[in-house]
Amino acid sequence: MIVTRFAPSPTGLLHLGHAYAAITAHESGDDFLLRIEDIDKGRSRDKFIQAIFYDLKWLGLSWDEPSLRQSTRMGAYAEALVNLKARDLVYPCFCTRAEIAAEIARAGEAQHGPDLNNLAAPPPGPKYPGTCRVLSPQEGTQRIAAGESYALRLDVTKAAALTGPLTFREQNHIHTVDPFCFGDIVIARKDLPTSYHLAVVVDDAHQQVSLVTRGEDLLSATHIQRLLQALLKLPEPAYAHHSLVLDDEGKKFSKRDGAVSLQSLREAGATPADIRARLGL
Repeated sequence: MIVTRFAPSPTGLLHLGHAYAAITAHESGDDFLLRIEDIDKGRSRDKFIQAIFYDLKWLGLSWDEPSLRQSTRMGAYAEALVNLKARDLVYPCFCTRAEIAAEIARAGEAQHGPDLNNLAAPPPGPKYPGTCRVLSPQEGTQRIAAGESYALRLDVTKAAALTGPLTFREQNHIHTVDPFCFGDIVIARKDLPTSYHLAVVVDDAHQQVSLVTRGEDLLSATHIQRLLQALLKLPEPAYAHHSLVLDDEGKKFSKRDGAVSLQSLREAGATPADIRARLGL
């Protein structure tokens, strides 16, 4: 049985791109799950969760009830983080964004990759240069005890040495994992025991997701997620990254663009059939 999932963040209304992703996931498997990725407490809103439920049912989609909410799973993420800490794979980072940018400028950093400080897949940016990797455990402990803000980063060099070479399956193609393409990513913060990437791999395993369908903008994120799966000895799903739905200017839709929200389109008279036709489904 193929288990798929749609995992929106309740930080805005669903738009046409979400509709494409949800319908694709729904029609790609035998069992479809809805997961609410609400670990971003500052921006997540219950009203958007209810809107997600309404929009998906309006599109004619059904899913296993109840839907999982990541905000109820902090204990599972903390347990995974303890696992990584116990193998000395995590270190505290006290750098601000401005300090990271200044360090990169001083080093003349030329390589770029996604900056995974954000919870979800962010735009391209410079890799973290590893400034705090050389701090002694004693200094790190003292600065944490003093109340400094910090993030917890994965030491990717150590992690890759433990896992050895990795791959992931993208339909009929086998990708070789590049564990270094993001640098030492953030996997937790002082006030949050997880990151987007850590939560995703823990929950995909928990829900026995066997096929991850999502936009091609997240293809690069699969490299670090496969690394985390291997480190935590979690099962490896198959992947299918579909093309993105773009606006008339060739740009990816945003939750800030209310004109293409499913709610706005519905209020303007669109039917579910109209949405599918517009998406070429």
